[in-house]
Amino acid sequence: MFLSVFDMFKVGVGPSSSHTMGPMVAAGKFLDTLRASPFHFHGLRASLHGSLAFTGVGHATDRATILGLAGFEPASYDAEKAEAALAAIAETHTITVPGLPPLAFDPKKDLTFDFGPALPGHANGMILKATDAQGDVILQETYYSIGGGFVLTAAELADAGAGKARAKADVPYPFETADEMLAMAKSSGLTIAQMKLANELKFRTKAEIDKGLSRLWEVMNACISRGMVGEGILPGGLKVRRRAKGIHDALMAERGLNQTPPHTINDWMSLYAMAVNEENAAGGQVVTAPTNGAAGVLPATIRYWLDHVPGASASRVGDFLLTAAAVGGLCKHNASISGAECGCQAEVGSAAAMSAAGLCAVMGGTVMQVENAAEIALEHHLGMTCDPVKGLVQVPCIERNGLGAIKAVSAASLALRGDGVHLVSLDACIETMRQTGHDMHEKYKETSLGGLAVNVPNC
Repeated sequence: MFLSVFDMFKVGVGPSSSHTMGPMVAAGKFLDTLRASPFHFHGLRASLHGSLAFTGVGHATDRATILGLAGFEPASYDAEKAEAALAAIAETHTITVPGLPPLAFDPKKDLTFDFGPALPGHANGMILKATDAQGDVILQETYYSIGGGFVLTAAELADAGAGKARAKADVPYPFETADEMLAMAKSSGLTIAQMKLANELKFRTKAEIDKGLSRLWEVMNACISRGMVGEGILPGGLKVRRRAKGIHDALMAERGLNQTPPHTINDWMSLYAMAVNEENAAGGQVVTAPTNGAAGVLPATIRYWLDHVPGASASRVGDFLLTAAAVGGLCKHNASISGAECGCQAEVGSAAAMSAAGLCAVMGGTVMQVENAAEIALEHHLGMTCDPVKGLVQVPCIERNGLGAIKAVSAASLALRGDGVHLVSLDACIETMRQTGHDMHEKYKETSLGGLAVNVPNC
């Protein structure tokens, strides 16, 4: 199994990797399919299913789908140009993109939310169609947004389901489980980051990897900084006020005071995470880590380490990201990172495990301690539901990232206090997450039909 660090961490746009970035990517893939087709197309249609329908408006899924069909991509998203494009499409009922004729598309008629049963492959399903001049469908494709901005067609998803029976990935250290990762580390004498780097070098040069990792941290850190000065009410109708700036101002005012209690460090961790997720909720630029809904945990953990831990060095951020990506890959490969599939344990839980592993590694932990840190963090998120109020990535998501960062740091610290030997393995914990997600009622998996979503007034 090989999942690149640049697949796990992707620069994109909020508020959701699965409900915003994924549909935008799927629409872009559909455009490529149309360009490669011999047919002459006249119009487009789209339907959203499962969780994409139930929480689609709150996650801007409809907007993202339209923008994807208009040629926009998450990594290069320009908010001002996007608004202009949406306005033009609403007025002209036409989408114009390079390589294709003008395509008829009325957002009010040609994009539908299907609140019936979800499509069979995944809770996040969508169908894109192209029509001829008579309005008959002459090409259609089903896409699944499987979490973290990853998108598969129905055929690709079915093919992926048989993937575990295939030969291992052609990389030096093709570990598919944590146990295999530990065994390979022991036999090679390498750290997790070193093994992950060796795998990445099969596809990119060292200079390209270093540049890419630096870019990821640059975007993450910039997101924290923007969030700490942003003010106002978040969009969506809940009237949630941004809090990060107020918390930051208060913490700065208290700096140097002898009366500051030790637990105030938790407020700094929460601040960094909440700053990211307030930016995400506002539709800003974030990095999937491993998803948008959990994007604040890992940057907050890194920022805590750099700003508050003696001896921390920015030169080790790459090792942090490589280690975290290795753990995230195990979570995705053997369970899920999708809230619509396994609840928030798959998002914030996986993010906390990744962050704990990265922090433990850069603070000198052994490979066994790193695996232990990831297990502790994930274990104490097991069973966590995904129940966003009004379908928005705001309540409880923003604060949940802060608590996820605190748990990640605590897990790393506990692991560093031990020798790495522990009763519950990371593999067992990941498998438990998979089973729990399978058993979890659908209303607790990013549909906003249960939990806080129905017990908190949302208007």
